[in-house]
Amino acid sequence: MANYVKISTIGAESLRFGTGGKVHGQEAVDRMIRHWRGRLNQVLPDRPDLIVVPECCDRFPEHSKAERMAYYLSRKDQVRDFFAATAREHECNIAYSAVREVEDGSWRNSIQMIDRSGGVVGIYNKNHVVIEETTEYGILCGKDAPVFDCDFGRVACLICFDLNFDELRLKYAAQKPDLLVFGSVYHGGLMQRYWAYSCRSHFVSAIAGNRSGILSPIGEPLASSTNYFDFASATVNLDCCVCHLDYNWGRLSAMKKKYGPKVKIVDPGYLGSVLVSSESDEFTVKELLEEFDLELLDDYMTRALAHHHNPMNVER
Repeated sequence: MANYVKISTIGAESLRFGTGGKVHGQEAVDRMIRHWRGRLNQVLPDRPDLIVVPECCDRFPEHSKAERMAYYLSRKDQVRDFFAATAREHECNIAYSAVREVEDGSWRNSIQMIDRSGGVVGIYNKNHVVIEETTEYGILCGKDAPVFDCDFGRVACLICFDLNFDELRLKYAAQKPDLLVFGSVYHGGLMQRYWAYSCRSHFVSAIAGNRSGILSPIGEPLASSTNYFDFASATVNLDCCVCHLDYNWGRLSAMKKKYGPKVKIVDPGYLGSVLVSSESDEFTVKELLEEFDLELLDDYMTRALAHHHNPMNVER
């Protein structure tokens, strides 16, 4: 059945000191919380199911290395707890991104998925940290690629430099998440669309100081921040799938003829693939696949590869 999810992204830069001068300790923590209360208030009227914020959302860019590490030790989980309280009050999920200290005293660059009750349902540690993150700040590479079961769907996370590495992308593609959450200070350009299409997933980006947005599983933009507004919201339907047009032309036509506006077929052009979604509470997209014998893009590609690797079909 249609699974509509309201997603908000905020591409706010980390708070800068401006004319107020540098702040440290609890004063810095309090200032950061005030900053994010204001940014979150931009999207909370939309009543989102999920809010995504950028990588390292609660650090001060002007801090020296020593000042930054001292700030983290003062901050501890206070900003995370503020996000958790916001999630609980407004009954939404929040993907909170920050550097954190773990039990053994080492550091990670993480996204913590906070649910509507304010609890942390899962933590993703950036796999592909920039080299200086480790050599200068002691941040270690994460080794896992978890997919979290949230109340609206299955979510995978990636952070900044991760976007460049097929190793992580292929791990996620195999797990078929409904949504990719990308918190970053780096935009990534076409790589965002490539990840969305490769993983057959919706993709939401929150880029510090840059255009942030939401993409469909065929790489089509659904919402975007602008030069005037650093936030955007959109409702997406996660009950969807990607099918290639080969062998499906007649089946897609029959499905549309029978169900009309209860199904949606989106063609981005040139790709050869379309996004199929159930817009009804009467059936799921999986049931549509079964009723009309629609072949998923992944299944088609697997079949084509098997043909390629059959020795009978290869030149001698």
